[in-house]
Amino acid sequence: MRKFLIFIWLLVPLGAAAYHFGPGQQSIKIDQAATHIDLAEKHLINKEFAEAVIEFDEAISLLPKENISTNNRLRLEKAKAQMQCSQLPEAYKDLLSMLSALDENTEPQLAADTKSTLANAQYYITWLMRLEGHSREVWEPVIESSRQNYYAAAEFAKSEGNQQSADKLVENLEASIKLARIDLDELQGLPLPNQ
Repeated sequence: MRKFLIFIWLLVPLGAAAYHFGPGQQSIKIDQAATHIDLAEKHLINKEFAEAVIEFDEAISLLPKENISTNNRLRLEKAKAQMQCSQLPEAYKDLLSMLSALDENTEPQLAADTKSTLANAQYYITWLMRLEGHSREVWEPVIESSRQNYYAAAEFAKSEGNQQSADKLVENLEASIKLARIDLDELQGLPLPNQ
């Protein structure tokens, strides 16, 4: 009996090592991702958006691909940070791919947040396209999509009972309509909007 207990006792480190180098690696990556997320949040608080983007990238690369909701939430936060640190085109492309990947299983709040953030990116992209002298045929579909996304996000906020958010989104919707209607000479006289 004693030899059997010693044998079992000697197998414990082997089992721990097997766990550590097997399924435990996933847990280590998740812990590392959580550390990067915490750092990203600190950078956002300090308005260090470029550093936050780097931390979000690290966290996304460490999280398992099966955790779609968390990955999408991190990608959304990364896009918001990118919009604040002169990476608007990259954020716009990532938001477009996120929106096209959304399906009926996506949580409604995440879908609404993605549409709202994409609408913001489309608004700023349209503003820049107009200032660069692009033709109406180029920028009009972008601002139209922005209006539709603002409207969808506002409707979701109303259905959730969040009137303050809905009012802000309706205000943004009205601003996108004004941007499409304003004369280019007037637009050039206005200061660039803050993101």
